[in-house]
Amino acid sequence: MAILGQSIDPFSPVPFLLAVANTRCFSGNEQNRCQRWVENCRRADLEDKTPDQLNKHYRLCAKHFETSMICRSSPYRTVLRDNAVPTIFDLTSHLNNPHSRHRKRIKELSEDEIRTLKQQKIDEAFEQEQANQELNESNAQNTTSEEGGEEQEEEAVPLTLEERENKDYLKSLFEILILMGRQNIPLDGHNADDLPEGIFTPDNFQALLECRINAGDEILRKRFEMAAVNLEYCSKTQQKQMLEICESCVREETLREVRDSHFFSIVTDEVVDIAGEEHLPVLVRFVDESHNLREEFVGFLPYEADAEILAVKFHTTITEKWGLNMEYCRGQAYIVSSGFASKMKIVATRLLEKYPQAVYTLCSACALNVWLAKSVPVVGISIALGTIEEVCSFFNQTPQLLVELDNIISVLFQNNEEKSNELKEICHSQWTGRHDTFEILVDLMQALVLCLDGISSDVSVRWSSFVVGRAFVLASALTDFDFIVTVVVLKNILSFTRAFGKNLQGQTSDVFFAASSLTAVLHSLNEVMENIEVYHEFWFEEATNLATKLDVQIKLPGKFRRAQQGSLDSDVTSENYYKEALSVPTVEHIIQELKDIFSEQHLRALKCLSLVPSVMGQLKFNTSEEHHADMYKNDLPNPDTLCAELHCWRIKWKHRGKDIELPATIYEALHLPDIKFFPNVYALLKVLCILPVMKVENEKYEVGRRRLKAYLKNTLTEQRSSNLALLNINFDIKHDLDLMVDTYIKLYPDKVEFQEDFLPSNNSEVTEDA
Repeated sequence: MAILGQSIDPFSPVPFLLAVANTRCFSGNEQNRCQRWVENCRRADLEDKTPDQLNKHYRLCAKHFETSMICRSSPYRTVLRDNAVPTIFDLTSHLNNPHSRHRKRIKELSEDEIRTLKQQKIDEAFEQEQANQELNESNAQNTTSEEGGEEQEEEAVPLTLEERENKDYLKSLFEILILMGRQNIPLDGHNADDLPEGIFTPDNFQALLECRINAGDEILRKRFEMAAVNLEYCSKTQQKQMLEICESCVREETLREVRDSHFFSIVTDEVVDIAGEEHLPVLVRFVDESHNLREEFVGFLPYEADAEILAVKFHTTITEKWGLNMEYCRGQAYIVSSGFASKMKIVATRLLEKYPQAVYTLCSACALNVWLAKSVPVVGISIALGTIEEVCSFFNQTPQLLVELDNIISVLFQNNEEKSNELKEICHSQWTGRHDTFEILVDLMQALVLCLDGISSDVSVRWSSFVVGRAFVLASALTDFDFIVTVVVLKNILSFTRAFGKNLQGQTSDVFFAASSLTAVLHSLNEVMENIEVYHEFWFEEATNLATKLDVQIKLPGKFRRAQQGSLDSDVTSENYYKEALSVPTVEHIIQELKDIFSEQHLRALKCLSLVPSVMGQLKFNTSEEHHADMYKNDLPNPDTLCAELHCWRIKWKHRGKDIELPATIYEALHLPDIKFFPNVYALLKVLCILPVMKVENEKYEVGRRRLKAYLKNTLTEQRSSNLALLNINFDIKHDLDLMVDTYIKLYPDKVEFQEDFLPSNNSEVTEDA
């Protein structure tokens, strides 16, 4: 007999435990039903057994239950109903089985007993039907009362044959769209504008639809068997509508988990081009029900040039379209390309004004120095950063180019093999995202220029004309003095924040102590600002030495010289120009940006990381999280007991056994078996965990960003689709085709009229040709 509520397969011969509800407590009704199970099994020898004994020592196959007694709560879970009783028994098969003499003898029932059993079964079925009807009526009344009595629950009406076929047809279309999204197949297989007039070639969607028809899909065949050969089966408008529903349903699966976890953070990545329009990729961070920190991609947001309009649309999309409550948002971070930082900072400011708990932080996926460089509002820096990305991309496009660069490095650093091997290894990675990017670039500058010059001047057919042309352009960009001085100045200024930024991407203890070192970093930068004349003189001298090594002329930027033609003030030197145009604004901006990104609220949150036992241990368990945790007081289940609970938490780890190691990360602390006995600590750790500055400890839960990068890398700009991208990036999320079909029918009832939108009329010329 199966345990109630236990998943079963009604067609499996696997035996199940003989019990009623559980092994600890049996009510009177359960005992009576247990006795009926024994009677139906004709086991007189078990009649004196208690329910507990039956549960532990006896089993009954699931095949003895009728299908009506089995409840399928989902495609993956099957349970017995509360009133399930075994009724299916073959009482004659043992007569023909010579081995059955060794089986237990069954109790034979009289005709009166059989009639009684049948009547009991009929009565139970009637009672269950009545109970279900009363439950449905109760649910309907509750729903009506919640909606103010304005709407009445509609009775379920059986579908007609036409409606059922139409739903099956729409389900086939949705299956094709989901397949295209998962496999990253663009909707358009060609550009129709390039085809001569009168020639029709089906796009990828229609080609897959025809393939499915040819494979035996009778629903689709019946729908289109009278259509003309050159008729478009599914219009672009309908495809877009259905894709939007697919996107919404897949996104909702993730957002449902986010809402269940309550607290979350918002992270955006760099602005991307999707079919000629700029979009912001949006990701959410949350802790799921298994206590794992996850970062999932939830969609693209159209980018707006006006920062205030962007802020309004950003907020509207998240709250109204996606249904997230920003009151539960505890962090926000923006990874942006050069030139977009100031606008995203306005977005962050507007959200902070409405939701003070949504702390503006750095994102763990981006190095602090790279993020600071991209945020500087100096045109020369934006150009230099773009050039660096192009150089890295150029050499990574083929292994032959990297080999060529390796050979140049070996020649230049033949007296320092260790440095040579280090630079070679760095060149084979995405070195533009490192904390020491600008130091590496200065070290590689001569090798890069010599390699590019050699490729661009190669007269053989070793390199394609495209490669030769790109090498010439990049060599010219690297040998511009404006680029050289910009890189050298950035290298020196950001050297003060390099160690600080590296610690922010380190272990939990590194992040905690980094928060305490911010004051020293700001003190050093303020000292540089006060003595900018002296510092800039050293920086400019380094830039001129590098330019001399590369045989680059030291001069003012051409744009500035052209603007100064005919001007009386012609005594401006290169050194003074770059001090005022580059060094001063860069130092000032970085100081201010550090103050903004590491606000008092942000630093207080990072101070709460002393909750992690390894950090406690380094502080000799002399911590005071109570003073910093006040900002999250409303997020705690029992704020009044926080002080006592924190004291117990410290005592637990201070007096631990010698063989017990202190958990080093929030991830390890959240997965402690006894964390449930510290509800306030658990709540605090969950909120701290989702701060964007904290790295995702388990890489398998950070796949959203990696899949986003892969999609953008593998898909041509003109073939990108925000709808298909979400399906591709979240390909492992389960989808409900029936929900998609029902949503489409509800939103577009005029589009589902049987065959009217797709088949030509009998009088049309196309049909006669067909």
